Amino acid sequence: MTLIDVPKQPNPKEVDDWVSDLVGALTDPIIVFPAGGWENDIPERLKQQIPLERLIMNMKVIREKKGVPVGDLEALVYMFPRTMEAPMTSEQTKLYFYCFNEAMKFMRVEVPEELKLKKYEELNSYEMHQLDNLKRFIWDRRLNARKERARGETNKMSAKSSNELDIKPTQQSFF
Repeated sequence: MTLIDVPKQPNPKEVDDWVSDLVGALTDPIIVFPAGGWENDIPERLKQQIPLERLIMNMKVIREKKGVPVGDLEALVYMFPRTMEAPMTSEQTKLYFYCFNEAMKFMRVEVPEELKLKKYEELNSYEMHQLDNLKRFIWDRRLNARKERARGETNKMSAKSSNELDIKPTQQSFF
């Protein structure tokens, strides 16, 4: 006799969170480093890919039951304005190039050989921990923005069209 494993029914809170995350993947603002106007220069092609990456990351987090649904492309877009403001440390540069290479793989864009350096392809455990902290920071800011929007406290400064994601500058201590 074999026992059939009946999947556990999710509770209503889990379903609400899942739906909120799904809607948030499409509507949450893009969190970026505040760098005196450079946040407006993020390439449109990158901004257009973020909802897709968020949806994929949501599925990955649901399946693995760990982590946050923030991918390397979203981390790259957060760091982009910071690269324009002032020179970065070697650690920040390595994280930036790692996220850049991963984002280009995601977008299926050929990366020039000089940017495919081996030292940027792998992060040690400390650097991966720093990147995870950055992604968690971005996720926390996205959740805060979603809660503000749900309470009706929309950002008065952003006058974006309904089909474009808002950009919300937020500084993280690492950068």
